[in-house]
Amino acid sequence: MPPKDYMPKHKGFPSRFPGSDFQFTIRRANPKGVTPIKALERFKDRKSVDKRVDTAFITTLWNYFGEEPFERGNLDAGRLSWFWGREVVPADPDNFDPASYEALIKINVKIAQVTFPELFVADDPFEDDAENDEDDR
Repeated sequence: MPPKDYMPKHKGFPSRFPGSDFQFTIRRANPKGVTPIKALERFKDRKSVDKRVDTAFITTLWNYFGEEPFERGNLDAGRLSWFWGREVVPADPDNFDPASYEALIKINVKIAQVTFPELFVADDPFEDDAENDEDDR
């Protein structure tokens, strides 16, 4: 059994939004106890930098985990809370502890596609055709 303050770490996951203090991960477990994840409302009149950070974070989650459930681990509770109950949800709602680093969560793809459609846009469908056209010449 892992120690009480055990916190799985997502190696290679960016610690923050580049060039800013917007945190994506935490370095070590909180000695005072795990900060619970709770839903925070995102207002439409947020600053553009806040919107860019939101997009970067959900994009990074998608690139690392896709549709698969993953441990909360060292992902920042404050950052997750901006997505909680909408784009990020418990993998098993009946067996979920919002104050556990080992809690399994996942991306709610349907909601994420509506909120962040640019994340799910496929590459240019004609890109491969252009390369093939050059080969045909």
